[in-house]
Amino acid sequence: MTASNDEIRILTPSGMLGYGFPVDHFKLGLAQKPHAITIDSGSTDSGPQKLGLGEMTCSREAYVKDIEVLLEGQRAAKVPLLISSAGGDGTNLHVDVFRDIIVEIANKRGWHFKLASIYADIDKGHIQKELKAGRVEPLGPVPPLDPREVDAATVVVAQMGAEPFLKALDESEGVDVVVSGRSYDPSPTAAMAIRAGFDPALAWHMGKIMECGALCAEPVGRNVMGYLRRDHFEIEPLNPNERCTTASVAAHTLYEKTHPFLLAGPGGMLDLSQCKYEQVTDRRVRVSGSRFEPSKHYTVKLEGAKTSGYRSIFIAGARDPIFIAQIDGILAKVIAGTRAYFAEVPEEAYRIIPHIYGKNGVMGELEPVKTPAHELCIIVEVAAATQSLATAICGKARTSLMHAPYPGRIATAGNLASPFTPLEIPLGQACEFNVYHLMTVDSPTALFPIKYEEI
Repeated sequence: MTASNDEIRILTPSGMLGYGFPVDHFKLGLAQKPHAITIDSGSTDSGPQKLGLGEMTCSREAYVKDIEVLLEGQRAAKVPLLISSAGGDGTNLHVDVFRDIIVEIANKRGWHFKLASIYADIDKGHIQKELKAGRVEPLGPVPPLDPREVDAATVVVAQMGAEPFLKALDESEGVDVVVSGRSYDPSPTAAMAIRAGFDPALAWHMGKIMECGALCAEPVGRNVMGYLRRDHFEIEPLNPNERCTTASVAAHTLYEKTHPFLLAGPGGMLDLSQCKYEQVTDRRVRVSGSRFEPSKHYTVKLEGAKTSGYRSIFIAGARDPIFIAQIDGILAKVIAGTRAYFAEVPEEAYRIIPHIYGKNGVMGELEPVKTPAHELCIIVEVAAATQSLATAICGKARTSLMHAPYPGRIATAGNLASPFTPLEIPLGQACEFNVYHLMTVDSPTALFPIKYEEI
């Protein structure tokens, strides 16, 4: 990659690989001669099943479609293409899936290029050793890491920072495409800017905004271009019908953060308390004043998940205002009756979890609006050791709620409307995050091996 002394341009076509993006807007970005194309494909937002069961966020077909467009753009622009957190969870398994997709496309199109694959699975024995040495700590409101949870996790990955990407591009000459395992979302964009000699603070801040594509625009979109200069960067969406504003870019700076100004990541803390946002055109915003404070000890975030039984649910609707007014009491009696019916099963061996949409299905006990809705969607989830037990308990709870008596009841044919059959829906294996901790490392690259190959 080459960049002028004054500017590096980075193109991000989407906030998530596999979600699709407008190809015509992507080509508008290519016409601006970017120095790199970066795109993230990972998140824990959609739950632990990817890590726990080896699933991917999107279908293989969706990834093939997006990656082929990206590879074509890389060939046209002759700049590095960086794809991070392969498959969503960034496991070695999914790095290899992406690698195979790239080989498949290259064979079909007759293309030749150099690929670097960066892996992020962490050896459990190494984690246990570091845990004993006191170099593993909770991240947020989670308990200290139990050694048994490390063993129970299907796989544990670590979020890499910018350094493995820098190593991949510098260690082997002429790398065209980088596919990485689990990464801190801004890492690929930050790496390209840092490699070109630009301020790490601005590089990380621009990466933080761009990793979501044009989510920082009004209306939100997909393709976005970042222009990083010596003392500021500028952000502009590539869809002519979208625009960045000072409000939309500043608001996105607050996105997915626990503190309004401080953002911790691998290698240090981004301080945004002195940032300035300026509207330079009707569609472009300039950002300056970002600061980066390197940490004394380099840490990486560990992510692991385990299987924890099976789940079944039933979904039902209710519109009787008399029933709705008493839903909490009715559900309590139904759950108590269901537990009594399955008295031979220890209560700690299963969970009955109601979700009442129209009342507090989103916020739970934190819901501030107490006005009863005129209708409810009731989802009751049962988690148990086996699928058959989860379905059996779910069925008992459903039939009990269907015919539960309550003061003032008029209809006797049933309290619920069931929109789906089977009435009890088995969801298969359930997973939960059980490793969500920070580990101190001596080297930011040692845990992330890189494989180079000619495709």
